[in-house]
Amino acid sequence: MCSSIFLIGLIHHKIQFLKIFLPESPFILLPMLIFIEIFSYIIRAFSLAIRLSANIMAGHTLVFIITSFVFELTIMKQSLFILGLFLIMPILILELGVAFLQAYVFTVLVNIYLKDALHGGH
Repeated sequence: MCSSIFLIGLIHHKIQFLKIFLPESPFILLPMLIFIEIFSYIIRAFSLAIRLSANIMAGHTLVFIITSFVFELTIMKQSLFILGLFLIMPILILELGVAFLQAYVFTVLVNIYLKDALHGGH
């Protein structure tokens, strides 16, 4: 994602696109700030991937733990299956909400990054 947005910006603005890595600052700080700007530009894709994977893993782990508990309850006594459904359904609804929220956040952030590439970042 990061490289494709970079290429879109480079195609759209040519060499002028590289100005996003040159902040207004004193000349002495410029080399360090250029490195920080490039690093923050590259790390965007990783931060999106980590955010998505952490939320997916947490949700799946929670659902697995609760369904394992419900399965154990059902083995002990068949009538506890209904109680298990009441435990699982809110978690699954919550997971669906988190999935939509993560899709929204991902879409908004990618659009912000594309806007920066097409219309200048600073």
